[in-house]
Amino acid sequence: MTTINPRLTQSFRFVRASYADGVAELAYAFDQDEEMVERIRFPDAPALPAERRRAFDAALKLLHLVAGVSYYKAGVPPTIDVEPLDTQTADLCDALYLHGLAEFAYRNGLDLRGRIAFPRGVAAPPPAPVLGLPKRTLVPIGGGKDSLVAVEAIKSIGGEATAAWVGNSPLIAACAERTGLPMLNIQRELSPVLFELNRLGAWNGHIPVTAINSVILALAAILYGYDSVAFANERSASAATLEYEGQQVNHQWSKGYAFEAMLSDWLHTHVAADLDYCSLLRPYSELAITRAFARLTPYFDAFSSCNRNFRILGPKPADRWCGQCPKCHFVFLALAPFCPKPRLLSIFGRNLLDDESQAAGFDALLEYQDHKPFECVGEGAEARAAMYALSQRSEWQEDALVARFTREILPQLDPATLALEPWLQPAAEHRVPSRLRPALEAIG
Repeated sequence: MTTINPRLTQSFRFVRASYADGVAELAYAFDQDEEMVERIRFPDAPALPAERRRAFDAALKLLHLVAGVSYYKAGVPPTIDVEPLDTQTADLCDALYLHGLAEFAYRNGLDLRGRIAFPRGVAAPPPAPVLGLPKRTLVPIGGGKDSLVAVEAIKSIGGEATAAWVGNSPLIAACAERTGLPMLNIQRELSPVLFELNRLGAWNGHIPVTAINSVILALAAILYGYDSVAFANERSASAATLEYEGQQVNHQWSKGYAFEAMLSDWLHTHVAADLDYCSLLRPYSELAITRAFARLTPYFDAFSSCNRNFRILGPKPADRWCGQCPKCHFVFLALAPFCPKPRLLSIFGRNLLDDESQAAGFDALLEYQDHKPFECVGEGAEARAAMYALSQRSEWQEDALVARFTREILPQLDPATLALEPWLQPAAEHRVPSRLRPALEAIG
């Protein structure tokens, strides 16, 4: 077992990536220390058709590079040791490690600018072919409202889809089962060496896990035969959490449009011209998606966006909502304008807006005397629009935090910026392929 402090190492090495019998192995190391081997297990994996081998190998190579972010951040050494990459691949990796680790760097007092440089210099590969992939979609399920809106939108146009997720969350499994779709549950096993490094003083913090899951599902699309991977990331995900010393820090960077565009283009050029990667919900704000979800009552007793349900380590809430975290606060606030109050209180089991002890949490959502939380929550302006809408409704006006908003915060705001309606209009920017665009109508 390793005995090194990874913060003192000089290089992070991408050792090898391989695949056999439904298991991908990704190996990394600091300096010449013990290898860290991650395994991705694809259930009931079919034999890979020969015509897809090149595409699969290219996607596996990218997964090796992208999943390495989990291990690199333990030491952040000055040298990244990997065979030279073509410009497009190196640009993607540089951006992912810099921006995807921006929150990690901010919280640990690090500056990664100028430090992350993937070696480059090889020519771009020949253009990826059209593989004739089956016209069906992998829809990642996260257990929360957004992915369920995406599922129902695709179902509404008769699209063939599979609910897919990475990991072993019972809550996600229950939501996936509730969709009625075929299911694909992929397992990701982190190297136990990483947890030992954490014990020895490794750097630790947030990683861009959506990027890792995105490439895992792109690999799965080639293996099982799907022509699209459709996430449920909203346009609000592209908004930075804060700016620090000239750098945008976005907790949701790998859910944002910049990463989506880079990965989508890379898959088209390096893997398959007919493999689409997109977010079906990209044109919509969190509030617009929440309005759509408010119509999906069969999911109300199954979904949860509370992040305490999805920790790798540590306690989980006894029920589906802890009622204390930013995700609980935001989902409650965003649903309130669109959901009958008794129904909303039955989902959460309590009224979070009538609890004065929760004031600081809601203030952060409103960006009032605080920055937006480091969580997957909507923009401060849309949280303010939701709270303003409640302040105009008699059934909410007397609740402690709504009354406080009206009394203390509203006088400092410009009423012209508080309308709910603009947040419910779709934007034009998205990567949704033509085959899935009719599903957008079901959301708006």
